Order: sequence, then structure tokens, then C-alpha cells
Amino acid sequence: MRQVTGEETSTPSRRSLTPGTIGFTFVLSMAMAGTALAIDTMLPAFPEIRAALDLEPDSTAVAGLVTAFLIGQGLGLLPAGLLADRFGRRPVMWGGIGIYILAAAGAAMAPNLELMIIARVIWGFGAAGPRVAATAMIRDSFEGAEMAKQMSTIMAVFLIIPTIAPAIGAGLVAVGPWHLVFWVCAVFAGGVLVMTARLPATMKTGSGAPDATGVELRHSIRIVFTTPGSYGYLVAMIGLFASFITYLASSEIILDEVFGLAKWFPAVFAAIAVLMAGVMITNRQLVVRVGLDRMISVMSRALVVVAGGFVTLAFVTGGTPPFSVFFVAIAVLIGCQQLLVPNINAAAMRPLGAVAGTAAAIFGMVPMIAGSLLGTVIDRSFNGTITPMAIGMSLSIVLAVIGLSWARHATSGTVLGTEL
Repeated sequence: MRQVTGEETSTPSRRSLTPGTIGFTFVLSMAMAGTALAIDTMLPAFPEIRAALDLEPDSTAVAGLVTAFLIGQGLGLLPAGLLADRFGRRPVMWGGIGIYILAAAGAAMAPNLELMIIARVIWGFGAAGPRVAATAMIRDSFEGAEMAKQMSTIMAVFLIIPTIAPAIGAGLVAVGPWHLVFWVCAVFAGGVLVMTARLPATMKTGSGAPDATGVELRHSIRIVFTTPGSYGYLVAMIGLFASFITYLASSEIILDEVFGLAKWFPAVFAAIAVLMAGVMITNRQLVVRVGLDRMISVMSRALVVVAGGFVTLAFVTGGTPPFSVFFVAIAVLIGCQQLLVPNINAAAMRPLGAVAGTAAAIFGMVPMIAGSLLGTVIDRSFNGTITPMAIGMSLSIVLAVIGLSWARHATSGTVLGTEL
């Protein structure tokens, strides 16, 4: 089965960025960073958005703007993946960025929360293109532990955005209307669009990717779901994504209502993002030395221990621990998660090179939609303490570990649960 495509690997032009180079890594990182920018710059603007939309000061309804974006992105991942395998990675990258820019402008001009949420869904749908294209380009160019290493590098650069985005959002709200946070995202995406023009065509001729017929698309999806371990990895990523969305959606209101530190939110959020970047850089080295599968096994055990400690902290302190203790606990928990995410993604993608675009879409879409919905349920249970957050994140982590055990059993034949 030969792929018919508008973008096949050819001799790179002098202006193309070679895979593995600093330029290639940076551009893919910025393409993926549009997601973080669209979410993280908005978080400090939540109080202003609540006021503008006549919502209560402690309303969690604005968190729907985060969920809407992520659900939209989840819905866009599969079409983006199928199109990336059919027409190539770059056209999908460019088309997604175009939708992203238009939807960001639409959200900025929306007169009410309902229309803003619709615009955010479309905005997320557009963000799916760069995410799928970037992941598929990495899979085209690298394999196994090297792929995990490259993904960690890209994620480390990508995490520059969450480090500075809340401060940017807070600064924009301080000098102008909250709408500016959406316009800045549109301008950023325009700059990324220009940079991606130098990305090379990475999809290999005759790699077995699907044609644009219903039969071939179904065949491509079937390959993903019949590959041993896929279901387990999907469950694991759903759990980890739900845990992270719980942190993301709850962090602003917890810092404000539980600790009275609303003004410090950008700094606290940035500190966690710096930690995440450092973890990704560490993972880049460890995954090559330790090995992909062993890294997943060790970190899944560590994550269970840390999650148990977080729940214990919540109950012992009545849900209101000293901020310094809470910060250390959540930082360690997020750090352990980030030592798992790129490695699980690499392990899941390892046998799926022939349908990398479709696989990247499915392993992004299912966890993003399911994880966002789970995270929203947890976020809506906020009761003025960290307890719902701690319980929700910990249960999500248990789900992730069950998924990893399932995947390990399917791929290696070990007895379920003996590795974890």
C-alpha cells in the first residue's frame, strides 16, 4: 500500500531545517506552544473575565474556557492526523495555524460566554494541526529512546511558554482590557506560521500511510487499536491528562480562595513550569541511559507514592496546609507526571511508524477529551480546600497506573500488575 501524498521526503533545500538541529527543535516547540499560550495567558485574566461577564467572584464557569479549548483540540486531532498521513505534515501544520489565528480573533470579539466558548472550541480545533504535525515529524525522524529524547527536548523548550505566559497575561490585564490576551495569541501564531515555512518534508515515500478513502482510513485506525498495548497506553494517558487538567483548571482559584495569594499566581505558575522544563531536560538524559520501559516502570511507582502523600496531606491538614508544604507536594507530583508523559507517548508510538499521523492524533484525541471531562468534574467539586483536587488527581493517577500495567501485560506477557 503506497501512500499518495502532496508532501514526500525529498532532498532538503538549503533553507530547510534539518531534524535534530536547534532550529528544527525550536520551531516545532513553538508550533506546539500555541496550546499553552492559549490557556496560560488567560488564567490571570479569570477575575476580569468573571467581572465582565457578570459572574460571581468564585465562579468556576470560566474554567469552561479551558475545557472548551482542549475538547476542541481533541476533536481536531483525528482529522489532523488522517490529513497529515494523506497530504503531509506541513500542510496540516499551516492549515491548523490559520484556523487558530481566526478563532483567537473570534474569541476576543465574542460578546458573551457562550459565543466565547464556541470560539474556544474552534480555536482548539485549529491547535490540533500543529500538535499532530509536530509529533508526526518527530516520529518520522527518530525512533524509540531517541524519539523520547527529542520529544523531551521539544517539551523542555515548549515549557518556556507556561513559564512566562501567566506573567504576560497579568501584564496585559494590568495595562489594558482582558481581550488583549487573545489578540497576543493570534499575533504569536502569525509569527510561528512564518517560522514553519522552513520545516522540511519528513514523511517517507511508500511508508504505508493511508489514502483518503474511507476504507484506508478505517484500516489506519484499526492498525492503531489492534497494536498490543494501545488500549493500556490510552488509559494511562487519560489518567495523567485528567490529573494535569485538574491542576491547571484549579490552580488559580486555589491560590486565591485557599491561600489568598492571587497576586502571586503568575510567579507560582511560572515556578512549576520551570520545574517541568527541568524535568524534561533530565528525562532527555535519563531515558537514554536507563531505557524507555524501565523509566516508565520506575516513575509509575514513584508517582503512586507521591499521590498517596498528597492525599494524606490534604486530610491531615483539613484541606488547608501551609502554602510552602502544598507547593512542594504539587511540584513533586507534577514533576513525576512529566517524567512519564513523553516516555509513554514514545512507547505507544514505537510500533506505529507507518501511521504516525493517525496514531499521534488518536493518542492525543482520546486522552485530551476524556481527560478534560474528568478534570472538569473534579474542578467543579472545589469546596474551598485542596481536598477535592488531591483526591481527584490521585484517583486519576491510579487510573494511569492501571493503564500502564495493562499495556505492559499486553506487550510483554507479564502477569497483570506484577511490574507495578
